[in-house]
Amino acid sequence: MTKDDGKRTLGYNKSMPLINSLIEEGWLKTPRIIEAFLRIKRVDFLPEDMKNLAELNEALPIGFGQTISQPLVVAFMLEQLQPEPGDKILDIGSGSGWTTALLAEIVGPKGKIVAIEIVPELKEFGERNVAKYNFIERGIAEFILADGSKGYPNTASRPELAEGFDKILASASAIEIPQAWKDQLKIGGRIVTPIGSSIWLFRKQSETEFEEIEYPGFTFVPLITKKE
Repeated sequence: MTKDDGKRTLGYNKSMPLINSLIEEGWLKTPRIIEAFLRIKRVDFLPEDMKNLAELNEALPIGFGQTISQPLVVAFMLEQLQPEPGDKILDIGSGSGWTTALLAEIVGPKGKIVAIEIVPELKEFGERNVAKYNFIERGIAEFILADGSKGYPNTASRPELAEGFDKILASASAIEIPQAWKDQLKIGGRIVTPIGSSIWLFRKQSETEFEEIEYPGFTFVPLITKKE
């Protein structure tokens, strides 16, 4: 195999220097995640006045004090989450919808992404963006206006979600991991979330036991919650 053949195998694309750099620097490693990054264009999830900045490896504002996350950070979080075809995933703080679409591309027609956003305007913005890829029409992704810190409002009312989620991803920083997320995760499942300035991976080993791994050195907007 030549060097160029190897790059094609890893998803190397001359027209996408940002993704190429994420691969070469080791942030993107898993083929199905790389393919999702290649197919789901970040530019489709940016406000009109930001589209020319899509290739920047930086967080960008999307309004209401929120951002579309830095590509390096999204790549790292998805690599820790390890989404797989057929997974049911809760995407908390869905914002622009970029992570929702990336996850929907990975889980495929037999999977399900439930995106929760607390800001009505951002919920509509993200929903419109994800609809460009027909994930909503195909039933792979759906958007809910709710307080993500409380998890999905009522999993028991949805037979396909009654057993909980395979994975949970949060894109805004919490003070601590909400109990609702732990309760709504299947045994063997993963939660990837920012807490403070670290990304944390939680693996559910039993109903009460979680393995915890901390990756420090990141910056996130805070998770918005409803005041009681």
